[in-house]
Amino acid sequence: MKWGNACSAAALMIASAGWARAHVVSMSSGDIAIDGATARYELRMPTYEMAHVTDPGRAIFEHVKFSSGGKPARLLEGNCQEDKERATAVCIARYEFAAPVDALDVECTLHAITVPNHVHLLRAEKAGGQRDQAIFDFSFEKATLRFRPPTATEIVMAELGAGALRAVGGWVQVLFLASLVLASRSRRELMAMAAVFLFGQVAAALITPHTSWQPPARFVEAASALALAYLAVEILALPEAGGRWIVAAVLGAFHGLYFALFIQATTYRPSVVLAGAVMIEAFLIAVFALLFSRIGRIAAAFRPVQVSASALLVMGMVWFFLRLKG
Repeated sequence: MKWGNACSAAALMIASAGWARAHVVSMSSGDIAIDGATARYELRMPTYEMAHVTDPGRAIFEHVKFSSGGKPARLLEGNCQEDKERATAVCIARYEFAAPVDALDVECTLHAITVPNHVHLLRAEKAGGQRDQAIFDFSFEKATLRFRPPTATEIVMAELGAGALRAVGGWVQVLFLASLVLASRSRRELMAMAAVFLFGQVAAALITPHTSWQPPARFVEAASALALAYLAVEILALPEAGGRWIVAAVLGAFHGLYFALFIQATTYRPSVVLAGAVMIEAFLIAVFALLFSRIGRIAAAFRPVQVSASALLVMGMVWFFLRLKG
């Protein structure tokens, strides 16, 4: 059986994945400064992430909650304003706790009002200079910040886990990996495409922070969508073309820009974060290849590669124009 027919499962998977609310980069950051029993919280989020949020001044603070000692903090005041120059929404709130804060409990469900793969980075600092931070997404909605130095093992596990979760934190990231399997025509070609994808990702994530170029999140998404659409064109119009590994490298580079933004925001060690990402991505590519080959013969008569590539082309172009519109 040809490798192309082995990819027959891709049609349904890509069709369902692509129409998810696609964002490769969906991040916000927050800083909470604690002084005894009071705190000031400031959240920053790209305005296009909040375009569909009704009454953001209320919704944001309903989905970021603080407590300490088992008692919730009382919201004294909160408001959101737009920083048009930076295309960023800035929300500021003041809280009062029942007693001076020792450990801070946080519940963050911003993914419920933005996009499912939204990531919120929270940095916390107490008046004495003690600091801690946490990352929230759909899989980690709660955390306790204890303001103590983490052990070396805790640091490594947190950074590895952050890289792995960011690599597969949404349907778009999974779509990238599935598209590599779809585009490959042999196991050897899949290995080559996967290798250059991962190399491009790591190179972009490591090199970009050392340049003066700071790509906007919208550009990263638009460029990624266009690269996916071009890969689909190659599959449909140039079935014998030999340069698909180049497109895979470009996709990897755009994906790496997301990691560059994430690493800069978290100050995590790039090598550890990227190691976690590469491990989970290599594993998922292998799983997709095995899955597609096992069930491929069931749908072979329906030209699954062409159907999947057509869906990928439509999704890529729609996603591209949506990002251009903002």
